[in-house]
Amino acid sequence: MTTPSPRPRILRRGTYLEFTRVTEILRKETVGGALLLAATVVALIWANSPASESYFALRDFKLGPEALHLNLSLGGWAADGLLAIFFFVAGLELKREFVAGDLRNPSRAVVPVAAAVGGVVLPAVIYVLFNLSAGGDALRGWAIPTATDIAFALAVLAVIGSHLPSALRTFLLTLAVVDDLIAIAIIAIFYPGELHLELFALALLPLAIFTMLVQKRIRSWYLLLPLAFAVWALVHASGIHATVAGVLLGFAVPVLRRDRTPENGPGLAERFEHRFRPISAGVAVPLFAFFSAGVALGGGAGLMAAFNDSVAIGIVVALIAGKALGVFGATFLVTKTTRATLDAGLAWIDVAGLALLAGVGFTVSLLISELAFGEGSAHNDHAKVAILAGSLLSALLATVVLRARNRRYRAIEAAEQRDDDGDGVPDVYQSDRP
Repeated sequence: MTTPSPRPRILRRGTYLEFTRVTEILRKETVGGALLLAATVVALIWANSPASESYFALRDFKLGPEALHLNLSLGGWAADGLLAIFFFVAGLELKREFVAGDLRNPSRAVVPVAAAVGGVVLPAVIYVLFNLSAGGDALRGWAIPTATDIAFALAVLAVIGSHLPSALRTFLLTLAVVDDLIAIAIIAIFYPGELHLELFALALLPLAIFTMLVQKRIRSWYLLLPLAFAVWALVHASGIHATVAGVLLGFAVPVLRRDRTPENGPGLAERFEHRFRPISAGVAVPLFAFFSAGVALGGGAGLMAAFNDSVAIGIVVALIAGKALGVFGATFLVTKTTRATLDAGLAWIDVAGLALLAGVGFTVSLLISELAFGEGSAHNDHAKVAILAGSLLSALLATVVLRARNRRYRAIEAAEQRDDDGDGVPDVYQSDRP
């Protein structure tokens, strides 16, 4: 009599090496998320204070050479320049996930990929349904509620003191990585400026030289940084959003060491990630939030005006309901169609909490709003209010759900830290099959 094969498990605990890597990433992103929240609060207070004119004058102050198409406002430098660093780190993380992380294994990748896709498609559909009668201009914002801001989400977890198990943290990070990839594709395809493809073709030359150098594991900043700047400047001038340059540069960096043995030490992509992630999380993203989140609310009348706009209503509903239902529904569907089960100790309420947390769509949502509607437009101002409101409400709802499970999470955390044999590796990572 043959023994039936065990049912596959989803949201499984990974290896200890993967656990330590993810823990380090999340620690940096959590600090960055706190800075992002602080920058957002400062921007909102300043933009609605008696000194508001000075905030907008600072944001709109221009500098840079016009001949190179780089005479940008400070807000523009933050959106096009600083966010390129954020997307460079995202490119490094994406490549690492596909080469050496969870996404290289189809059985482990299918759930976070499906969850990310569901969390993009359903919010976009909901937004479109709310704005079908509003005309083409409003419909340009369909992609605004599709993003998940991992730094903001992790800051929420830090504030509520959630002891989220490593498997759930890894799932959230992987979902956000795939979400970033989709966002990059959306920005490149659906929100280009006036295209000059000859300049984009010219950008491939310094990109090829950069790729050749990093493939030879050359790390000299005086060689790589000028090439990276040239790629960024030419992509920016081509009309394709400059953040795409960051992704292309990230994809160029090799993940594995020359001996292709990651256990002997980090590859170049991981080294670059260690170096640039603090700059991205601690400087680039908070400064972008500072220059983008400042919107004059105009008191109660201003808020009423914002939420009389179908753009704002569509964003809020899509972030809260669309993201949650999209992520949860796709995860549930994949689990049932593959006859998989949740890993031991976890329940569907945990997935629901993460799905709600995915509705915190801040940084990339603000960027797409500016690309869709233009800085200073009424729709953009209303969209900013909606992004803030939707992200905050999603965070509050996720807090309620996840805090209710904290006792269970503490028990799992204690098991993941237990090291009876004293070898420095928790016992659970030696006894469990990843």
